[in-house]
Parts: sequence; C-alpha cells; structure tokens
Amino acid sequence: MADRIETSAEIAEDHAMPRAHEVHTNPDQPCIETAANTLPRQPVSQKSPAQWAYERLILYIQNFEKTLDEEHEVAMGFAGSDIGVIRIEGMGYFEPDIITFYGQDQMGMRTQLVQHVSQLGVMLRALPKQPDAADPNRIGFRLAEDLNKD
Repeated sequence: MADRIETSAEIAEDHAMPRAHEVHTNPDQPCIETAANTLPRQPVSQKSPAQWAYERLILYIQNFEKTLDEEHEVAMGFAGSDIGVIRIEGMGYFEPDIITFYGQDQMGMRTQLVQHVSQLGVMLRALPKQPDAADPNRIGFRLAEDLNKD
C-alpha cells in the first residue's frame, strides 16, 4: 500500500474528527463510529472536557435508542453507586468539567445529577415507557438535533 500525501487542510480536518470503533456479535447492531461523524465540526482541542463528554454521551444515548422497541425508553444507571436508575429527560454541561442529567428516579421523583467528567461512568438501560405515554421518549434524538442547530 502506497503512502498517502495529505494536505494541511486534510490533516487539520482529520485532527478535528472524532475517532471511534466498535465490534458487535450482531452485525445489525448500530455502531457509534457511524454516528461520530454527526458531531459538530470543531477541533477536539477547542472543546472543554464537559462539552466533549456531553457530545459523545448524546451519540451513545441516540445509538442505544435505535435498538429499542416502541415499548421502551432509555434510562441510565451510574457505575460505582447505588443511586438507582434515572429515566433521562434532559442532559447538559457546564464548562469546563460538569455534566448534568435531569429525569425521574424509579419512584417517579424529580432527579438531577451533577457529575464531574472525571467521575463519569454511565450504564444505559431500557425501561418500559411511561404508562400514560402514547410513544416512547427519545431524548437522544432531541439532544442530537440541538447539537446541530448552529
């Protein structure tokens, strides 16, 4: 294979592009590397740790939601804690290093978790949709739309 000569623009663009890779036993499983190309084009070096974590979490949530049926919604549990599961209703960040999750716990109580990016460990889970909802909530797709509003 011959070496490829890159222009300075290609090198800069390559540096700005996120890199991700996954392999699954099910070849039809959506992969995050395809979704990574939908992130706003901004060099990683210009993003705060909070913004960078926020954007990648959106991709993981959205990718997880693609695997759910119409009876389930995404929720998250937090690694290393016993706080339970939060049905995700919102997510945000506060630069330079805070991620915030909004939702409801298993008892239906309003919940907000504020977490430093260095402590981030999230497990995505499928929960049955709210009994009174006609359609499941798809927060990942709303979050992704917000990223691309510029």
